[in-house]
Amino acid sequence: MAKNNVKVGKSKDYLVNDLATFERKLEEVKKAQREFAKFSQEKIDEIFLAAAVAANHERIPLAKLANEETGMGIFEDKVIKNNFAAEYTYNAYKHTKTCGVLERDDAFGLTVVAEPVGVIAAVIPTTNPTSTAIFKTLISLKTRNGIIISPHPRAKNATIAAAKVVLDAAVKAGAPEGIIAWVDEPSIDLTASLMKEADLILATGGPGMVKSAYSSGKPAVGVGAGNVPAILDESADIKMAVSSIILSKSFDNGMICSSEQSVIVPSSIYDEVKKEFELRGAYILNNEEIEKFRKIILTSSGGLNSNIVGQSPYKLGKMAGVDVPQSARIIIGEVEETDFSEPFAHEKLSPILAMYKYSSFEEGVNKAEHLVEQGGLGHTSALYVDLTKSNNKEQKFIETMKTCRIMINTPSSQGAIGDLYNFKLAPSLTLGCGSWGGNSVSENVGVKHLLNMKTIAERRENMLWFRVPEKVYFKKGCLPVAMREFKEEMDKKRAFVVTDNFLYNNGYIDKITDELDRMGIMHTTFYDVAPDPTLKCAMEGAKAMESFQPDLIIALGGGSAMDAAKIMWVMYEHPEADFRDMAMTFMDIRKRAYKFPKMGEKAYFCAIPTSAGTGSEVTPFAVITDQEIGVKYPLADYELLPNMAIVDADMMLEMPPRLTASSGVDAMTHALEAYAAMLRTEPADGMALQAGKIIFEYLPRAFKNGKDDLEAREKMAIAATMAGMAFANAFLGVCHSMAHKLGAFHHVQHGVANALLIDHVIRYNCSEAPIKMGTFPQYRYPDCVKRYAEFARFCGVKQGKDDRETVDNLIKALDKLKEDVGLPKTIKEAGVDEKAFLDNLDAMALQAFDDQCTGANPRYPLVEELKQMYLSAYYGK
Repeated sequence: MAKNNVKVGKSKDYLVNDLATFERKLEEVKKAQREFAKFSQEKIDEIFLAAAVAANHERIPLAKLANEETGMGIFEDKVIKNNFAAEYTYNAYKHTKTCGVLERDDAFGLTVVAEPVGVIAAVIPTTNPTSTAIFKTLISLKTRNGIIISPHPRAKNATIAAAKVVLDAAVKAGAPEGIIAWVDEPSIDLTASLMKEADLILATGGPGMVKSAYSSGKPAVGVGAGNVPAILDESADIKMAVSSIILSKSFDNGMICSSEQSVIVPSSIYDEVKKEFELRGAYILNNEEIEKFRKIILTSSGGLNSNIVGQSPYKLGKMAGVDVPQSARIIIGEVEETDFSEPFAHEKLSPILAMYKYSSFEEGVNKAEHLVEQGGLGHTSALYVDLTKSNNKEQKFIETMKTCRIMINTPSSQGAIGDLYNFKLAPSLTLGCGSWGGNSVSENVGVKHLLNMKTIAERRENMLWFRVPEKVYFKKGCLPVAMREFKEEMDKKRAFVVTDNFLYNNGYIDKITDELDRMGIMHTTFYDVAPDPTLKCAMEGAKAMESFQPDLIIALGGGSAMDAAKIMWVMYEHPEADFRDMAMTFMDIRKRAYKFPKMGEKAYFCAIPTSAGTGSEVTPFAVITDQEIGVKYPLADYELLPNMAIVDADMMLEMPPRLTASSGVDAMTHALEAYAAMLRTEPADGMALQAGKIIFEYLPRAFKNGKDDLEAREKMAIAATMAGMAFANAFLGVCHSMAHKLGAFHHVQHGVANALLIDHVIRYNCSEAPIKMGTFPQYRYPDCVKRYAEFARFCGVKQGKDDRETVDNLIKALDKLKEDVGLPKTIKEAGVDEKAFLDNLDAMALQAFDDQCTGANPRYPLVEELKQMYLSAYYGK
């Protein structure tokens, strides 16, 4: 770390008056700034204080010099501006950190470091030649930037004197010599060169100069023209409003760009306001005098006459041939037109104020809006109103005005520059006007605009979770015991049961309804759920729910019944919810654009599975088909998680062999995909591994022996639930994405579809150099070979000589399992017509790519890769 008191390249005494001397000076400033950039915050603050104090000490001589050199404004007011530039700028930023680390969040791995921009090009206007120079040099010092000033030719001596005061004090406090410089003989060419060579331009001045700054090819912070309208409402405090406007408009003879240019007064109080202006020192022109003043406000080309800028009312009268008394504080012209054809409608940079009359507040706002649009977009506007009586008018004004500063009951000149009449608006002599005014900033310019922020983002892993229903009951025969809670603990009154026709007609429903009758809970049953339930079915169920008004929903069946019941639940509790929004895919469930509605406020949801496979009783998923377009949507949100799951093997004893097989292999794919998924977690891993081991061991027995093997049935029931818990938290992958579409297009049963695809997905995911790797911070590199091998070893699969051979053995073991339970080996063997398959192949691949499950796959797929896996699964390649 360099010592902070090192002086760099002592400047020679020479004038910067041509391109050669400018280039020489620029190199000196750049060299000084490189050294200055190494200074500590402590040293910078010491220099900042010394420079501010020095400038404040010289506020009177500098004001006098500016007043004499330019012949504009009021000496005493310039003293105030210099005082403000030094004192208020220092006070606002004395504790602001501008060096090194500004922010550090270890939990999120984020660090923000402040760095200087480099060399600032500062263009200084003739209207504020010393105060703006003080302000810009101080904020440059605070941010460790070098600065080169281009003064206005008519105010160069005053501007250079102000810059030298700040420089001398800064160097004495330890800053490098040459950190502040200036152009001694300003010209258009030298100013253009300065803008081109600097790292950032701080432009304050006329529209032409600001436009040049923004056209220079370098970043610029410029400010637009001001044409400030001030509206008086009928409720306004007239004395306070008039006094504030005169204070503002007369300040430094109206040269501050935020001073009022027009006052807009309701006809109901117009005469009273006019009388108050006269009482307080305003000279109100008669019609003849207005015509004379119109001739001096603008030049023949339509631009502002520079001769009137900053002149006293008395001198302006002399110029116009009007006898204005020396005691006059401002001049008012009563006019009607707000178009720029009216000279009084322009920004006048002098104590000349236009005065308009309005009959309704809306008319007054329209006049103000038009004046701003004519010239002054983005700058400042003002309103005088009683906020307790007319708050709605303030809101109307705020909504209408395209200005970045809106002053309420405040003198506009002093209010807009900040920290005088309010204490949160940053003190500044460079007022950004946003895109409305063609500016890059829409606020008061300060130190933050002169800093480059380095943001260091360290890799962090997202917060994870393990979320399951609040109550999960399992064990053969647990159903009646668990259901007691509905009455004893919850005091439920009305139960709506959702199931399918088969379960309804074969007595399964009786086990539920008998218990409900025993507890005195009224109930009704919806049993029109078909395999692959549709939106139409869900809407019919929701309509029945709305009629019955249940406080308890019981879903009985396989995945179809539980999925349909979940959608009905949403439609019942939130009929306003849009299904297509709910079905919108997301990258991270915590950041999804659509916020799922809060569930459970009308009804408690209990899921009772009758098959060992889907896991829907413990997952936040529901798969539903839009019958209008034939698309199967997997919905995912933890609001869809059942409140209770009752997993009773007694409800699964009569499962037919084919359903046992397909649902069992479905559970196996849940476990495999959850274990390989990018979103996997250790708790989910444990559930997936244990589920896989159980399924390998007990699925063949459950398939072969059915209800005669109670142990196998119970083991498969808990394995399916564990696999469901695993993928409820780790999500799934492209096997399920592809299976969803195979089922939607060709009506292949979901578990069978997964069985047909899982081998190909395992091989696909085992690439060590995938074209696209999944994107998630926990997923560091392709590791599926290792993960699948771990899964195989835990499940007792024969171990190979290495992980890849072990994965091959896993695939062989899965094929053996599928063969043992009688599942087809290919999509073609499953009965899907070849022509229909090929005709729909592109659509299936594209929809599988857009499926919610795809995002968690460890290998991010290309559509063509999904298409190829479909083909391989169809033909068995």
